[in-house]
Amino acid sequence: MASDFLLRLGTRGSPLALAQAQEVRRRLAAAHGDLAPDGAVEIVTIKTTGDRIQDRTLAEAGGKGLFTKEIEDALLDKRIDAAVHSMKDVPTWLPDGLGMVAILPREDPRDALFSDQGETLATLPAGTLVGTASLRRQAQVLLARPDLKVVPLRGNVQTRLRKLAEGQVGATLLALAGLKRLGVAEQATAILSPEEMLPAVAQGAIGIETRLEDTRTRGYIAALNDSASERRVAAERACLETLDGSCRTPIAALSEWRAEGAGLRLRTLICLPDGTEAHRATREGAADDAERLGREAGEELRAAAGPAFFAALAAY
Repeated sequence: MASDFLLRLGTRGSPLALAQAQEVRRRLAAAHGDLAPDGAVEIVTIKTTGDRIQDRTLAEAGGKGLFTKEIEDALLDKRIDAAVHSMKDVPTWLPDGLGMVAILPREDPRDALFSDQGETLATLPAGTLVGTASLRRQAQVLLARPDLKVVPLRGNVQTRLRKLAEGQVGATLLALAGLKRLGVAEQATAILSPEEMLPAVAQGAIGIETRLEDTRTRGYIAALNDSASERRVAAERACLETLDGSCRTPIAALSEWRAEGAGLRLRTLICLPDGTEAHRATREGAADDAERLGREAGEELRAAAGPAFFAALAAY
């Protein structure tokens, strides 16, 4: 396919996805002189199944791959050269021939609360409707506050905030990273600590996927990789893979550098969607052992939860 552009980036068309693609374009221009001129890097918007389905949760519709499949199809068909993803939306296993070549420096992975009914999750009145499409958020809200009511709320950041303003729900939760990239983080009612709400696997991280055979594009993209963020994401995704997790499984994980800089600390959580049962595991170790830490945490969670937990999970 002929193109005047040196590189074509595929992305979803939401304001947040476009902001992330534009960040990648800026970083490419800074890293490579031939990509600096206007018109060198094209941003190609691709509508995904996840964007089209707004009447039910992702778990009901088929899982997080709904936000990546059409973009990866365009990559395999060579309509684009690289795909820009929110790593929390990327399935555990990538299609044959594709690889995640770079992880950008990770933004703040915490969740933010929006509500005019309480200043924190703990102070929301009993019975408050909390809108979210995330089973992870639902499970942790109900784990902490079983007196609240969680209802599905789909849409991009702007849509969900509009529905909140209209009174369709009394509170909602959004990723702080996305709010920062959109320049609206100051609108949040409260930033939730990981102790209050453990983030989604790889939340706040942008990944760039390419065809493994495309050494030209891989050379451009690899220069953007942040090894510190890559290791944190690797630990969390290894836990997800060990649990064979999907959007149907309320899994949370956060890997952080230890204060003394001697390695990583990984905190993980698995819950039933109704918050009635939860299991946690923590691992610490060298950064080079990131994936092993994730696998061990996943194995501990699986053993602690036991067959009854996963049987109950399958019933939801």
